[in-house]
Amino acid sequence: MNFFESLLVLLLVAIVLLQISRRLSVPYPSMLALAGAAVALVPGTPYISLDPETALALFIAPALLDAAFDFPIGIARRFWLPLLVFAIGGVCVTAVAVAFVGWTVAGLPIAAALVLGAIVAPPDAAAATAVLSSMSIPRTTDTVLRGESLFNDAAALLIFDAALSVQSAGSLDAGVALHLSVAVPGGLLLGILAAWVVRHLTRFVAGTLGGILLQFVQTFLLWILAERLGLSAVLAIVAFAMTLARSSEARSSARMRVQSYAVWTAVVFVLNVMAFLLMGMQVRDIVGGMPADHLWDAAQFSLLTIMIVIAVRFAVCVGYNRLTAWHERSRGRPEPATTTQALLAGWCGMRGLVTLATAFALPMDFPQRDVVVLTAFSVVLATLVVQGLTLTPIIRWLGLDRRAEGHGELAVIRGKIALAGLSRLDGATETEAELLRSKFRIEQQAASRIEDANSLETYRRLALKAIAAQREELEKLRSVHKVNVDEYNLLLEEIDWRELSVLPEDARRIEES
Repeated sequence: MNFFESLLVLLLVAIVLLQISRRLSVPYPSMLALAGAAVALVPGTPYISLDPETALALFIAPALLDAAFDFPIGIARRFWLPLLVFAIGGVCVTAVAVAFVGWTVAGLPIAAALVLGAIVAPPDAAAATAVLSSMSIPRTTDTVLRGESLFNDAAALLIFDAALSVQSAGSLDAGVALHLSVAVPGGLLLGILAAWVVRHLTRFVAGTLGGILLQFVQTFLLWILAERLGLSAVLAIVAFAMTLARSSEARSSARMRVQSYAVWTAVVFVLNVMAFLLMGMQVRDIVGGMPADHLWDAAQFSLLTIMIVIAVRFAVCVGYNRLTAWHERSRGRPEPATTTQALLAGWCGMRGLVTLATAFALPMDFPQRDVVVLTAFSVVLATLVVQGLTLTPIIRWLGLDRRAEGHGELAVIRGKIALAGLSRLDGATETEAELLRSKFRIEQQAASRIEDANSLETYRRLALKAIAAQREELEKLRSVHKVNVDEYNLLLEEIDWRELSVLPEDARRIEES
């Protein structure tokens, strides 16, 4: 089969597996990891090559920008200490620990061993988020787990770039040191400058398909430009996204937010699917060409690396938790997080897309590349399957499932939002204003008191019944040629938006969790 045919077959297999994951309530990244392993074990699996220089731009740039856009600077400032500990402490300690074992056990050169450490160091939030979206854990833990991924990725990719530069140069000479000292601040400045430029360009394409296309073009263009200038593409993307989100998120139109969110969610999801399947192909090619004794040694080294990665994650999470608890108690303040929350954070150390993409990005002449790639895939597979599949029962076992409290907190927030809408209509005497007040009052009362939730359910039931009648009438008009194609699509879109505005939150989203 050629490239396109092979890709179609693999995507069809992925779709089937994802449906299984939905039926079994399994996090989809865990199922993708199993799919990658299946691809690696199936004889005759086609091999699709991927240019190492393309891998990071293709897989990392969109995922990094998507994560950075969803993490406001204000939250980063509030939780700067745990994020710093996980990003610098956790990632760096993991990278160094794995590098030491790679150097002493696998015989990798020090720089190459550090590259391996950087590859397997950053946890991926996708698997944890797939579980956490259906659960409700303490809000601080949830925020840190979702936010750490961005900074973990940035720290790991910086180490990866630095170690790869040293490995390629053969030593840490003055030229390499100068490059690294300029790359970090230069990448940040480039990202901020690019955000300023894009903010002014966006107004010309707002509300168009070209505007959504521009979001992808500017992401890849910024990455490539940073690479060409010898700057940190990772930090450029992070600075660009966080600056742009802070300055334009509130002012961007609702239609652009809805459309771009749907497109970006789908693209990042497809990239995850492709990454796992392509990695399975690479592993199949590696295993097929590796002698049995060498394969056994690589398997032992992979197992040791997995144990180190998990152990360091627990040590950092629990150690930081106990230190902060002691610090707060000594000042007469309550602990910011419990030991059970720290244990949960430690178990949310699954590896994913970044680990796979950086393994793809290794040059073909990298020392013991086969061992490094095989180890990276083993870490991803083990953590996603073992930790990912057991995360939900672990949350329940630790007593951290707060779904009832979470629904209550969300209801309070919805009530405040509805009340804000009511307050804005004060003084309005038009008939339409009274209709809006009735709608907001139902939402506000249903959110503030559980017994009034029946009013909202009645409103939804009647509204959906009326909307269904509208859609049936539109279909009748179409069948007798009373509306043309453009009119039909326009009216159907209006009815669809009306239905979406009535549906509850869990019926509006399209997710794989």
